[in-house]
Amino acid sequence: MKQDKFFFSIITPVLNNPEIKNVFKCLKNQSFRNFEHIVVDGGSKKNTIKIINKNKKKISKLIIEKDESLYEAINKGIKHSRGKVIGILNSDDVYYRGTLKLVHNYFLKNKIDYLFGSVFKDRLMHGFFPNKIWYKFNVFPSHSCGFFVKKSVHHKLGLYDTKFKYSSDRDFIYRLINSKFNGISAKKYQIFGNFSPNGISSKLSYSEDLIESFRVRLKNQNLFIVIFVLFLTIAKNIKNILFKK
Repeated sequence: MKQDKFFFSIITPVLNNPEIKNVFKCLKNQSFRNFEHIVVDGGSKKNTIKIINKNKKKISKLIIEKDESLYEAINKGIKHSRGKVIGILNSDDVYYRGTLKLVHNYFLKNKIDYLFGSVFKDRLMHGFFPNKIWYKFNVFPSHSCGFFVKKSVHHKLGLYDTKFKYSSDRDFIYRLINSKFNGISAKKYQIFGNFSPNGISSKLSYSEDLIESFRVRLKNQNLFIVIFVLFLTIAKNIKNILFKK
């Protein structure tokens, strides 16, 4: 679809992942067609490039250049986007049939700046609990395939902070919650898509995840709260070790 403005800009960062073929398939099956698909490839090898070239007519904008992280690739896509609403769809995730139509209706019928939808990972993940973010980060289902945000929000809040290689989505959601933007979650069984359990966060060790999480907190929270949350985290881990069966 060639036009100057779209409702959705769907951004797919990819690096050496042939599973991107399922991304093209799920977008082809969407009944709502007013979207552009931006693919940002960080320098994939032959197999993935072959799949991308096979689906080139379905791609609105293809960017092929080395990037330092997943979030740098996403930022490139946002900068080139022409849609009113941004959706991130990683190369190993998919939308379910009818997702874009459902999301479009939510934005039309509600005064919202962003939306979270349920996703299926190893289990159903749903809900949005912004009041809990001061002590935990599991307050939204997922970033890829489960999150949509107006591009105008990025104009005001900025892009993803690439200082966080693995948790820039947490930082961005934290900034959203701290702002005056309005966001909601869809109903529990309105499942947006399938979120792969093999993403970059799954490859992190517990210590790496903890360190980066607290770096995000130090940016967004009062130091005394961060120290208190760290104390709670350590206490919880000691309890789990002591009472582990």
